[in-house]
Amino acid sequence: VQLQASGGGLVQPGGSLRLSCAASGSIFSINVMGWFRQAPGKEREAAAVISWGGGQTSYADSVKGRFTISRDNAKNTVYLQMNSLKPEDTAVYYCAAGPTYSTSTRLYSYWGQGTLVTVSS
Repeated sequence: VQLQASGGGLVQPGGSLRLSCAASGSIFSINVMGWFRQAPGKEREAAAVISWGGGQTSYADSVKGRFTISRDNAKNTVYLQMNSLKPEDTAVYYCAAGPTYSTSTRLYSYWGQGTLVTVSS
């Protein structure tokens, strides 16, 4: 499975960004996709994950109400709509896919390249 992420950039506090992640290859093995983020000096954490078929979602408490994860199975693409962005959302965001629904990085088999999101005035 190959994952191609895009959509990061610089945004002012309160602004919005949408990240996209296109999956290709052996996608039949995927049951969950997620967006993880890693800020400088911090561990990688799940921001939001979504089941590939059932639409089940999970969000980090810090992003609930501001971020929305969605999928387009026809395009094999997962999106992360990020609204009301805060400076503490600044991080490298990684798209990931795996066989089992989880928010643990250890259970994700495939990772895309990171895309940097910087929230700053």
